[in-house]
Amino acid sequence: MAETTQFLKLTHDGALAALKAGIAKAAEMSQPQCISIVDNGGNLLAFVRMDGAFHMSLETSLRKARTAACYGEPSGGLMEGVDIKLALGTDGQRINLPGGLPIIVDGHCIGGVGVGSGTGEQDREVAAAAIGAIPGSQSL
Repeated sequence: MAETTQFLKLTHDGALAALKAGIAKAAEMSQPQCISIVDNGGNLLAFVRMDGAFHMSLETSLRKARTAACYGEPSGGLMEGVDIKLALGTDGQRINLPGGLPIIVDGHCIGGVGVGSGTGEQDREVAAAAIGAIPGSQSL
């Protein structure tokens, strides 16, 4: 049995490429957004609040990204009731709102993208565009 293992890591260059792609998609949609990119530990690597995006969406975009990275699944899909327990159990750091997607490369979750300020569908579309900028990534 090995005592160590190699793993994939999202770099700041990858996070910035994702952020740029997310900004471009949001601009194309004429929907200003807050976009957060985190690594697999939920640590913030890149963020932007586009001009005109809601101030409160700063926090929700980060929490969506952390939720997606932590569970390796899109945010917003938990069963009713579980979402309240999740928020309470994590002191509000994980939330069940749509707009967070995991960054999956070679079957491993290397981070998450969280987007907020539009509708859930708009947020998800921008997150998917951001993930598409990371080579080898797949979107859920």
